[in-house]
Amino acid sequence: MYREHRGERPVVAVIYTHSHADHFAGVFGVTSQEEIDSGTVQVIAPEGFVAHAVAENVYAGTAMGRRAGYMYGAALPRGPRGQVGTGLGQTTSTGSIGLIVPTLDIRETGERHTIDGVEIEFQMAPRTEAPAEMHFYFPAFRALCMAENATHNLHNILTLRGARVRDPHVWSQYLTEAIERWGEASDAVFASHHWPTWGRDEIVEFLSTQRDLYAYLHDQTLRMLNQGMTGAEIAEVIQLPPALENAWNARGYDGSVSHNVKAIYQRYMGWFDGNPARLWPHPPAALAERYVAALGGIDRVIEPAQAAYDEGDFRWAATLLDHAVFVDAKHGGVRDLYGATLRQLGYGSESGTWRNFFLSGATQLREGNLGTPTRPNAPSIVAQLSPEQLLDSIAISMNGSAAWDLDLALDLVFTDLDVTYRVTLRNGVLVWSCGRMQPPAHWCCGCRSCVCSRCSAETARVRVSRPRATCGCSNSSPPCSNPETPTSRSSFPDHQDASPRACQRPRRLSSQSNMRSSVSRRPSG
Repeated sequence: MYREHRGERPVVAVIYTHSHADHFAGVFGVTSQEEIDSGTVQVIAPEGFVAHAVAENVYAGTAMGRRAGYMYGAALPRGPRGQVGTGLGQTTSTGSIGLIVPTLDIRETGERHTIDGVEIEFQMAPRTEAPAEMHFYFPAFRALCMAENATHNLHNILTLRGARVRDPHVWSQYLTEAIERWGEASDAVFASHHWPTWGRDEIVEFLSTQRDLYAYLHDQTLRMLNQGMTGAEIAEVIQLPPALENAWNARGYDGSVSHNVKAIYQRYMGWFDGNPARLWPHPPAALAERYVAALGGIDRVIEPAQAAYDEGDFRWAATLLDHAVFVDAKHGGVRDLYGATLRQLGYGSESGTWRNFFLSGATQLREGNLGTPTRPNAPSIVAQLSPEQLLDSIAISMNGSAAWDLDLALDLVFTDLDVTYRVTLRNGVLVWSCGRMQPPAHWCCGCRSCVCSRCSAETARVRVSRPRATCGCSNSSPPCSNPETPTSRSSFPDHQDASPRACQRPRRLSSQSNMRSSVSRRPSG
């Protein structure tokens, strides 16, 4: 669209404001890996960007992508009875996701760089709307970019698609710092979503309102939880000051006071609300069976649900019907009334994400599972995994119960990185350690079935297996002739460095990365 209206212009730099996919995943639309490799284009990002981008999109990416489809209304028709927006914009892209690794990491507030003759001053803002985020200022243009930390609505302390709970206290402090650094020196402030704000007084007022909004929710939630209230109770009674309640840029078009307050409670207190009856409840399906049975069957559940619907108490109707649909998901009366209830909740929601979630639920009841509309762990994301992140992603994919009885050890040698990873699998847990080390070469044999009679006890647990053809023996071998035969595991070359601390992060595999592997089954003794 930019090129359509402004024509072709050379790109010399790309700035990633933070580690969310809608702020980096379209990078191949403006540049290419070849231009980066040639030095024609720089990619600038806050420190820790790649690690957090990968963690969010790979580790929990499938679940987040599925929820994101509901949050953004991916399956909904566009229109007054369907998807009308998300609060931050109309919707997200369902195109392919790309990532180019930054060439310049911003590490400190006040750091300055000149790009193509334009000076930029940066402010670090981690653990705010994203775990890796930054603001930046153009002195020559008196223009300030606030990334996604100051938008024209209330944002999410915990987004409905799922994420780590954000820190509203730190968030408000970084806004204060931005006001103090650049508030009086700015004629325009803009963010990654929405429209700019013009004029010094207007800028200071806008940023101050946003700061006060997050600080108020944080402080008052803490005050009330210390008085013994739960997150759900606080969400029902908390009220914003009139100045914030009436500020258009503080309205809950995306986040909401209700779910943000619950998120703040969760950040400090966790999922348990202190009521012992809720410490070990039945899971939803088992709980639903008991509720429906206690009420006298599904038909007896539909009656009060219909009455609640007719009275406009859609929250109670949804609660009753949620239990009913878990008992009989094919019951036509339950599905119809539940769908109608969710549609009413959606139509009454100020938050675009609430509306999309409710209407997507109603659509699923009518049409079936909506699936996962986006693929956050796209090949271009996976390609940027460091060896450590790759091993971590394999670990979380492990079927633990199927691997309970396995006791394995594996050495992965990345020759281009000059690093060896020791990977072990026991008790259903895959664990890795690393260091700049070479596999021992002193063993007379590396076969699984034959061991050195002198040093097997000391080295079997770290022994690298090699093809049987290298020794030509069967089940035994003479003692090692190498005078440097180790006597303990500590003699494994550089073994003391085989820990996560020894890894230099991020270490990414190149497309030409060379890897050797060898595996041994550790003795049961």
